[in-house]
Amino acid sequence: MNRSVIIVAGGSGSRMGGDVPKQFMPLAGRPILMHTIEAFHKFDNQMNIVLVLPAGQHDYWRKLCTEYSFNKIDYQLVDGGATRFHSTLSGLAKVPADGIVAVHDGVRPLVSQATLQRCFTAAEDSKAVVPAIPVNESVRQIEHDGGNHAVDRSNYELVQTPQVFDAQTLHGAFAQPYDPLFTDDASVVERMGVKVSIVEGNFENIKITRPVDLILAEAILLNSKR
Repeated sequence: MNRSVIIVAGGSGSRMGGDVPKQFMPLAGRPILMHTIEAFHKFDNQMNIVLVLPAGQHDYWRKLCTEYSFNKIDYQLVDGGATRFHSTLSGLAKVPADGIVAVHDGVRPLVSQATLQRCFTAAEDSKAVVPAIPVNESVRQIEHDGGNHAVDRSNYELVQTPQVFDAQTLHGAFAQPYDPLFTDDASVVERMGVKVSIVEGNFENIKITRPVDLILAEAILLNSKR
């Protein structure tokens, strides 16, 4: 069965407090995005990898690839769009309509091989699969009037990526008009009435968006090599 992954990396790095887009920031000696691409190549070295970057970042990415000798993994590079929806849609143009396709955040370099296995295996029987982890903190719902109340956290899970789909289903879903209420790729598929299945994610699979996330990711990587 054909396997593809669309890796969406369109961050500006503003929340990281620097001028370098977060996907290019160094993690354990190399840009974050290189670790992310390698995770999927390690899982399946025949996988069709599509990297989505803003057009203005392509030259910088190519420069980094030369600098770090990142040239042993084949992938397709395409332009990103104005929103996550449009960036995924751009990547889909390079994905066949048969098989399984994942959509992954470029700044989630610590997705485990076990999580990838669970996601892709489940997607063989389900049209839409997302990895998720339990909520460990107390949760309160904010009301429109400014009030709030506690809710049962066991009713909620934190969704991660990769979100994995039947390719034909995802192509059909992204033929819909864009809606700002689409919060992730699974919500686009769900709009069509497709049931989304949940599998176990891994807690280390954090989305690096703030300086503290980079510190944590570095510690996780260094610990994993001991």
